[in-house]
Amino acid sequence: MQKVRITVMKTARYDDLIDKYENPLNHECNMRVGQIFVADGWKKPANFCDSAWDSMSAFVLTLSHGGENFYDGWMKNKKSAMISCNDGFRPVSFLLETMDEKSD
Repeated sequence: MQKVRITVMKTARYDDLIDKYENPLNHECNMRVGQIFVADGWKKPANFCDSAWDSMSAFVLTLSHGGENFYDGWMKNKKSAMISCNDGFRPVSFLLETMDEKSD
């Protein structure tokens, strides 16, 4: 199995939706642009958000087992995917990339 690099590319926060619909939280998302996590095969990285993992784990599993070219040419790099977590109040976009063990 190959390792998969998970890079936080963009974060957003929709205060208008939070104010209108969300109950107060004890712990908010703490992902920061530029953070990098590495999934060892299909295993969730330590301290990685469960909700974000639920959104991307199928893609990580596929990449870690050599799969590529999602949706027939969606990504310029066929060994990658751009996935967002399913938090409608604080969405985070992640770039998933298969790691080349020789150069990474």
